[in-house]
Amino acid sequence: MRKLIYYIATSLDGFVCRPDGSLDDFSFEGEHVNDLLANYPETIPTHLRTHLDVTDDNKCFDTVLMGWGTYEVGLQQGVTSPYQHLRQYVFSRSARPDVDEDLQIVAENSHELVRDLKAEAGGLDIWLCGGPTLATELLHQIDEVILKINPFFMGAGKTLFASEFPKRSLRAMDRCDYENGFSIQRFAM
Repeated sequence: MRKLIYYIATSLDGFVCRPDGSLDDFSFEGEHVNDLLANYPETIPTHLRTHLDVTDDNKCFDTVLMGWGTYEVGLQQGVTSPYQHLRQYVFSRSARPDVDEDLQIVAENSHELVRDLKAEAGGLDIWLCGGPTLATELLHQIDEVILKINPFFMGAGKTLFASEFPKRSLRAMDRCDYENGFSIQRFAM
């Protein structure tokens, strides 16, 4: 069975973006970048793959799920299909125009869709790209969390999840720390 994996960058104080949704604080420099490119090449947006010389096939994911706010970050820069090399689902409860034929806009039944995607035979895992509202909604279907922890305090912004929920224990699976303070930590739900 395929897994739903919440793979996301965060600051040390648990913010995934600024209050306005911007991601400018997250640097894509340092010794960890080569590992990210080698291990998760499919998480690089299509329009950046050539620039970063990413030619590898998908290794972990063949499907990406994102909330409208996460999708809108690229849309504001004219990117209508950020991950053409993946099946793309964008979740939005309000009416949204069909912005690109490569996307499937999901307005309701998110749990059913995820259940169906997880039950598909073969294929790679499903990447929950963000945002916090969608992650909270799908919390009970998340199988793993992979945090790319950046060595700074953002001070304010949107957290990993959008609202409170009962305490939930995780099991540490693996961890890779870098001299520059960056860390990749993987947990099972």
